[in-house]
Amino acid sequence: MEIWINPACSKCRSAVKLLDEEGAAYTVRRYLDDVPDENEIRAVLDRLGLEPWDITRTGEDEAKELGLKDWPRDAAARDRWIAALAGHPKLIQRPIITADDGTAVVGRTEEAVREALSRSAG
Repeated sequence: MEIWINPACSKCRSAVKLLDEEGAAYTVRRYLDDVPDENEIRAVLDRLGLEPWDITRTGEDEAKELGLKDWPRDAAARDRWIAALAGHPKLIQRPIITADDGTAVVGRTEEAVREALSRSAG
């Protein structure tokens, strides 16, 4: 199991605390320092079953500078969104937890973190 975090994010800290309390085996990826490339973002999107705009923090200043709210949300624009996430990792919703069963969740709630835990308990 891997968790993508920004240590400054309270939801990330809560998710890590819960993983620790449950004794989960996981690795931490500080994705602002160890930026995922476009292929890694595509792989995580596949695992999440989401599109790039679904995990984009559109309220960030960088999103406003890029004009993301006006970008099309369709298959033709998918690569453009993925490139924006790789180029501006602050825009990636967090934390993202990849479970051992090949799935992933955006762990912004205790329930979502527990879902990832249940998928990795084996």
